[in-house]
Amino acid sequence: MIVNKKSIYLTSTLFDFILLNASFFITLMFLQSKGMRFEESNPNLLLLILNIVWFFYTSSSGFYQEFLIRPFPIQFYNILKLSIIISVVSVLFMFLSKQHLYTRYFIFINSILILVTVTIRLIIFKSALRILRNKGKSIRNLLIIGAEDVGKKFREVIISNPEFGHRFIGFINNAPGKDVIGNISELNKIINENRIEDVVIALHNDSIESLDEIVNICNKNAVKIHVIPDYFKFLSGRFQISTVSNLPVITIRDEPLNEVIMRFMKRIFDVVFSFLIIIFILSWFLPLVSILIRIGSPGPALFIQDRFGARKRKFKCYKFRTLTSEKRSADKFEPIGHHDPRVTRIGKILRKTNMDELPQFINVLIGDMSVVGPRPHPPGVELVYEKIFEKIKMRYNVRPGVTGWAQINGLRGEVLNEEENKKRILEKMKYDLWYIENWSMKLDFQIILITLWHMVKGDTKGF
Repeated sequence: MIVNKKSIYLTSTLFDFILLNASFFITLMFLQSKGMRFEESNPNLLLLILNIVWFFYTSSSGFYQEFLIRPFPIQFYNILKLSIIISVVSVLFMFLSKQHLYTRYFIFINSILILVTVTIRLIIFKSALRILRNKGKSIRNLLIIGAEDVGKKFREVIISNPEFGHRFIGFINNAPGKDVIGNISELNKIINENRIEDVVIALHNDSIESLDEIVNICNKNAVKIHVIPDYFKFLSGRFQISTVSNLPVITIRDEPLNEVIMRFMKRIFDVVFSFLIIIFILSWFLPLVSILIRIGSPGPALFIQDRFGARKRKFKCYKFRTLTSEKRSADKFEPIGHHDPRVTRIGKILRKTNMDELPQFINVLIGDMSVVGPRPHPPGVELVYEKIFEKIKMRYNVRPGVTGWAQINGLRGEVLNEEENKKRILEKMKYDLWYIENWSMKLDFQIILITLWHMVKGDTKGF
């Protein structure tokens, strides 16, 4: 669906190939200028190996396919990982070949150059592409057939990502509504009048009888057709197709953490990561912040509350107290707004940077929580959520997290408006289930990286 996707892929690959090789030779020349001699060594073999590693890694990992659909922190993480792989391969080659050329200085400088130059290339490419799209270059007019939830969500994706290269013209729908410019009987006329080049069919299953007519009209007008099936009614975003005794079987939900080895890997990471945070950060940050909290408002420094964990087991969840010491009801749903008078001065800073959650790494270390996962809810909040989202029990299949997929996508906390809060809760639950169905260690690393990025910017998106 991304306009000129192959051209973007090939251009990015070509530039990175040039940068990879240029970084290598610039490093050689720099070290030569420092008096190092390379007469006895042949750098061509290592350079060939690095090019092969680069090619196979980027091809197998979807490095360039994610160019437009991943935020900058994730892209930087991928470039950093690739630079580390280049370093490891260089070290192995140096050890096996026993050539004097490939010193640690060479490996370090070469890796840093690759990291910096490819990152700069990424920033320039994304900025240039956005500028070109905004000027109307390589833009295709897009029509969405079906103005229900799926169609509206796809419209938001197109509008919020102009670099994808599509201009949303409107909806075709038999019922009137916002941005609806006609019904299916007028499709041929609308395609010609608006010079439509792409049509996305996002109809519910009960409207699918019109599909043949829509496809025929689009084909007659040489319009590209894209179909978003209405499988979300009964399939998750992570379904699996397999064969059992020659019979096709669709597994509606496939959860990676059902596997013992995957749970073990995640737990090992949780223990190591939380231990490092407690030793190097919480050991001095906890007493310092505790003093500031008590100076600003009398009462305990930590807010300890019952929350639900895996298998809906209750545990004591720790966080820095950010409100006045007035007691809150554990069985009552009390959302905290932007200008809630209960929030203390130090509490505002802690909440804005998410640092009020740092004591929860103690929960991670003792096994109540994970570094990444759906956020744990107290009993009062859970009672409200259960009435809004019937499938909430699926969240209890994994440990709750200090941060999560929903939180980095702006769904942190609640809002005071009841109807808006219901919509927010539904969206949050969907993000949580998506995380459970699509978990991987790579995804956890990405969520941690984006969380740190938001903390640095003070961007909590949902106070």
